[in-house]
Amino acid sequence: MKKYSDILRKCPLFDGMKDEEIDLITERPGAVEKHCVRGETILAEGDPVRYFGIVLSGGAQIVRIDYYGNRSILTDIAPPQIFGEAFACAGLEAMPVDVVATGDTSVLLIDAAAAQPGAGDSRLLFNLLRIVSKKNLLFHRRAEITSRRTTREKLMTYLMLEAKKNGSRTFTVPYDRQELADYLEVDRSGLSAEIGKLRREGVLECRRSTFTLPDLPRMHGGGEYHL
Repeated sequence: MKKYSDILRKCPLFDGMKDEEIDLITERPGAVEKHCVRGETILAEGDPVRYFGIVLSGGAQIVRIDYYGNRSILTDIAPPQIFGEAFACAGLEAMPVDVVATGDTSVLLIDAAAAQPGAGDSRLLFNLLRIVSKKNLLFHRRAEITSRRTTREKLMTYLMLEAKKNGSRTFTVPYDRQELADYLEVDRSGLSAEIGKLRREGVLECRRSTFTLPDLPRMHGGGEYHL
């Protein structure tokens, strides 16, 4: 793990911890480095909940497949973020989702049982609680998007939240068109058609995964954009 020491120091799980304290966790028995290519499953739905992981390089997505095979992207994970910790903390027996690599990816899988904090690991517990709390906020954000009724409403809610997060009306989203449809839980062809309509109406500009929203004065005579 020495070659990933800089990444591990930046991992929110180890915030405020010394290098030797990090080593005690990442070098415990049950910690396994895994390499995956794009599309490869890191952790599969139905697998026993044994590990949580840290993305060391590349990236991954948390994906849910419903009964009919429809795919939804719940969130993206980039270095040095962690995944699977909520399922381990909840004591689930089986993974309810897939974790899938989005490119050439390396992760550190840590046996949740072997990494149980001891009496002196209060910092680790605090960090874990903070991570789970922040992820709950992200899932609340996604629920705000997917609870909208129409494809247009879902798309514009997502894009306006992204513009606010980036502090710019021009921004790049981390999804291609199919992945964006999966994230919004809409049909890809319907999404493409809606983007085309919005472009013709002057509501947005789009080039691949980069979007530009109009200045406020152009949005309905200077007023708020109404979904």
